[in-house]
Amino acid sequence: MGGVNRATRSSGPAGANLGAVRSHNTALVLGLLRDAGGEGISRLELAERTGLTPQAVSKIMGRLREEGLVAEAGRQVSTGGKPRTVLRLVPEAGHAVGVHLDRDELRVVLVDLDGAVVAERGGDLDLGAEAEVVLGAVGDAVRVLVRDGLGPAGREASGGGLAGLGGVARSGGLAGFGPLLGVGVALPGPLDHVRGVLHRVTGFPRWNGFPLRDALAEWLGVPVVVDKDTNAAALGLAVTGAAGRGNGSNGNPRGSFAYLHLGSGLGAGLVFDGRVHRGARTGAGEFGHQVIQLDGPLCECGNQGCVEALCLGAVARGDAAEAARVLGVAAGNLVGLLDIDVVLLGGRTVAGAPEAYVRGVGEVLEARARRAGAPAGRVPVRVAPCGERVVAEGAAQLLLAPLFGRGAG
Repeated sequence: MGGVNRATRSSGPAGANLGAVRSHNTALVLGLLRDAGGEGISRLELAERTGLTPQAVSKIMGRLREEGLVAEAGRQVSTGGKPRTVLRLVPEAGHAVGVHLDRDELRVVLVDLDGAVVAERGGDLDLGAEAEVVLGAVGDAVRVLVRDGLGPAGREASGGGLAGLGGVARSGGLAGFGPLLGVGVALPGPLDHVRGVLHRVTGFPRWNGFPLRDALAEWLGVPVVVDKDTNAAALGLAVTGAAGRGNGSNGNPRGSFAYLHLGSGLGAGLVFDGRVHRGARTGAGEFGHQVIQLDGPLCECGNQGCVEALCLGAVARGDAAEAARVLGVAAGNLVGLLDIDVVLLGGRTVAGAPEAYVRGVGEVLEARARRAGAPAGRVPVRVAPCGERVVAEGAAQLLLAPLFGRGAG
């Protein structure tokens, strides 16, 4: 095994000390540090859980301490021998911005390395306006948020240890306010999340082919990542383990779930084994455009009888019960096709009547399970945590999750 420095036993994700995977090993360690919280974790425990040698862990921890990302959290009680030093992540050592760019509103959050929201802004927005107008609105909101959230302390911290882990603010609007990983942007699809290029956003075809990632990166002077709103929300929920809480995923915190977002549109984020499923062409999750009524109302996508058109039509009539029933039928199709563990509901329309939507979707799934004779009963239905911030917080995780080796799709 020449050139590989690895312990012989492991109880966690394995790592290897090769130059090409240095960031991978660092991500493993950072992920365990974040999971440990304020109580911290010792170097020996990190070695045991990653499979790395204690010497390798010490080198990684030395770099992280020099960069200000890790600090001592005390010592463990000795059971014989020298007490072990416990180390913890320093959440305020870095931040990321999450942007939810909806059809008619904008929500922006600033989060620390733990994912805790430090500052938040919101307001109206017209996604149908000229690109310069939309980019200007996003840029202004992000600049004000970062300056309010970080202020002089953030400016003094500029140039910290995140440079080797994802980037700090370059020259431009956010230069000097760091260390800032960058900005994650989530908006309705379809889009190419790899290149950050929009496709024909439903109802807004003029955005087709627009390089949103590169345009915003130039505008703000920091790295930018772009993804669909439902994928971002699903990533955030997967990283925080929200779907595994309570009776969520049949006792499996890394099980599967669908996040159904009903707001100005309708879409789904899919997670399997803790990872977001985007599909070969990044088109997975176009849940709202499945046809369930052949002669139904015309949808903005051009089809008739789409779930989105039927659902939003019921919402416009003030009939939450009917909207929930339609959503439940579509959710039942998804559950039957993919055998997922949990259905999470979110979006501002759901937030307006959460009990009605949980009850309505749940009743449809329960009836379906009875007819099928499903031995485990119906799939649980819950409102996703974080409320109307779920997409914006998930957008920030587009930057944070890779840093900690979590939830990538």
